[in-house]
Amino acid sequence: MTTDVINPSTGQVLTSVPSLGVAETDAAIERAAKAFPSWRAVAPGDRARLLRRFAAVVDEHLEELAALEVRNSGHTIGNARWEAGNVRDVLDYYAGAPERLIGKQIPVAGGLDVTFHEPLGVVGIIVPWNFPMPIAGWGFAPALAAGNTVVLKPAELTPLTAIRLGELALEAGLPAGVFQVVPGKGSVVGQRFVTHPAVRKVCFTGSTDVGKSIMAGCADQVKRVTLELGGKSANIVFADADLAKAAASAPASVFDNAGQDCCARSRLLVQESVYDKFLGLLEPAVKAFRVLEPSDAAAEMGPLISAAHRSTVASYVDGAEVGFVGNAPEGDGWWFPPTVLLAHGPDDRHWREEVFGPVLSVLPFKDEDDAVRLANDTEYGLSGSLWTRDLGRALRVSRAVETGALSVNSHSSVRYWTPFGGMKQSGLGRELGPDALLGFTDVKNVFLAMGD
Repeated sequence: MTTDVINPSTGQVLTSVPSLGVAETDAAIERAAKAFPSWRAVAPGDRARLLRRFAAVVDEHLEELAALEVRNSGHTIGNARWEAGNVRDVLDYYAGAPERLIGKQIPVAGGLDVTFHEPLGVVGIIVPWNFPMPIAGWGFAPALAAGNTVVLKPAELTPLTAIRLGELALEAGLPAGVFQVVPGKGSVVGQRFVTHPAVRKVCFTGSTDVGKSIMAGCADQVKRVTLELGGKSANIVFADADLAKAAASAPASVFDNAGQDCCARSRLLVQESVYDKFLGLLEPAVKAFRVLEPSDAAAEMGPLISAAHRSTVASYVDGAEVGFVGNAPEGDGWWFPPTVLLAHGPDDRHWREEVFGPVLSVLPFKDEDDAVRLANDTEYGLSGSLWTRDLGRALRVSRAVETGALSVNSHSSVRYWTPFGGMKQSGLGRELGPDALLGFTDVKNVFLAMGD
């Protein structure tokens, strides 16, 4: 059985890939389980060298991977180069981890007490279609560094770069069975990761509803999970902010990757005293946002991932009050223009639900307390931004907004050396940074009694 892979820019079939069943998935998991004892026994320095070699091989194929992502996912070439480079950088970062996975010596009476961070075993990673390369790397790099083996399921729509990364891992010298890519349906391959007893942890990035079902399934075996789920992030602009800078940066914060980003700042809160002025600054920035063929180096945004998803995004605009609209190519492909909607209140559907497209909802607020109330009035809590020149306000609001990552006077969400993850129904656990490694280990405590 195979699945066609479509180019979102043209709507044409690129290629087809195998869609594996339960038997093939079980075989991959069994290979990973068989490879685990020898992989965990690899000396820390040798495991580090293999991961650095993997990073170097990715770097050698960076342009190939980027071009593949442009065709498969419709990402702009600039974004795709960053994404391939992020895989390299995350591998390099966690290549330093095997030699630094340090336990503790705890003072106790009657002997010596020490702790070890032991790898879990087989880790199943389920990757979404919106950022196929980076999110894969955020899972497999620390998992491998900690001594686990990995089976990775790419999204059905965007499997090509993951399959290539699996090939590059073998080229870099990772032993067979240590890192495998298993393409197929989530209901088959992903579900088998959840139910197979040899898989000791599942990492999932995707919708909140699917994440809940995975968490419930893992509970049956008390299986570890890391979940990075939906988002409806707020971008809060106070009257004392640098309004020109905040307006100029707002389009990229929500329209990057065509809005197909859980961190997209899709709720724009503007203090009412500068609301009209800010919209006047925002409109030309939106209309200047370059939606082009994604292989064009000048492109800031490409198409949506599929025709079905384009219809879903359009349903949020139908019947809403449109403030202004940017430009997008016409003709073949799943294009959608950057769109700004004016919210009449926090109950508007486009304000409350994750659109996952290039649609920005705007709502005024009165004061600091009102801004925090509106920002927190959501089931999500993944990322966000606030703009102010008042340092005290920046600290107060940063602490008060219920979100896992927040930026002041910027829209940064992801740095591979700092933790990333959500609050509330945006997920649990943290990826990236120094602590992500511990999520792929168990702490073992050993007490050595001392005789007289």
